[in-house]
Amino acid sequence: MKTYLSSTQIIPLLFCVFFCLSVGGFSGYLSSNEVYGWYLTIQKPSWNPPNWLFGPVWICLYICMGVSLFLNWTNKNPEAPKKLLLSLFFIQLFLNGLWSIVFFRWHAIGWALVEIMALLATMIAYTLISYKTQKWASLLFVPYILWVSFASFLTFTIWQLNKGL
Repeated sequence: MKTYLSSTQIIPLLFCVFFCLSVGGFSGYLSSNEVYGWYLTIQKPSWNPPNWLFGPVWICLYICMGVSLFLNWTNKNPEAPKKLLLSLFFIQLFLNGLWSIVFFRWHAIGWALVEIMALLATMIAYTLISYKTQKWASLLFVPYILWVSFASFLTFTIWQLNKGL
């Protein structure tokens, strides 16, 4: 059975995507000075991605998040634990935005590592629970989980390299 997007669903879909992009944009705005200031002065591993890569990757991930939110929000399945899924979604989105502030703005690398692990756990819970009633919403989080797993290891490595700071 194929399901297509109706004209009444376009505005909610765009709202969800815009909302997620806005959270990322606001978080980025709050930490952008430090990305091109403090972050350039700390030690990073040789495999640290170039700064220009983060923007395009995060834009794609925020779009996937927005579509996932839309799919779970509009899910008509009566067995879907909508309140739990939406709670987990907004917790992970909050933690996502907070990480940049903790890491870049506050320079608290160790706390950013703790925070990103909480983010990753919340993302995984959302994905697993979502999979039972809305597979696409769940699958859209897989690239996000992979990226945040990589970012967690990168955060850990940067923390190890800069413990004396």
